Amino acid sequence: MAWILGGLLVLLVGGLIADDGNVDGWERAIFHAINGLPSSLEPVMGAVQLLGILAIGPVVAVAALLAKRPRLAVAAIAVTGTKLILERVVKAFVERQRPATSVPDAIPRGVPVRGLAFASGHAILAAALAGVISPYLPGWWKTVPWLLVVLICFARVYLGAHNPLDVVSGAGLGLAIAGGINLLLGVPAANASDR
Repeated sequence: MAWILGGLLVLLVGGLIADDGNVDGWERAIFHAINGLPSSLEPVMGAVQLLGILAIGPVVAVAALLAKRPRLAVAAIAVTGTKLILERVVKAFVERQRPATSVPDAIPRGVPVRGLAFASGHAILAAALAGVISPYLPGWWKTVPWLLVVLICFARVYLGAHNPLDVVSGAGLGLAIAGGINLLLGVPAANASDR
């Protein structure tokens, strides 16, 4: 329940700030600090961002089935479908354009320059998948999906696809989705042989 409430709070606060479509000075400064990093990072960041595309949900589901984790497979598919629906709902309420339109001197690197950017679909999916995958992982491995979420969000800002609030708010929505799916389907007990 904490994931749901915390994630929705992050989304709500981000949405209230971004609702006018403008990018405030503090957010622009963070965007430029990341987006202005050397172009030599582009191949790596381009590859990292692919971990947030829609196809990753079904890939996780297939991997879960192969690992004999049917509950995780169902969760991955549920996350993917829920992301598609809720992302559209959010974009209907908060209409903020991509950085190439909303931030002076933004450097788009192989990403769309027009269209709605709040909230980041890559961040939503990555955080939601991390939230349903991490309970199945032992020990410190639980942090790996969350580190990937941070890298994906960083990559999306670096590539000029999103402003910082777009990815943070997207991750918040993803966390809420994962919390809801985990509450609905359950997660393995800490010491269960289901791991």
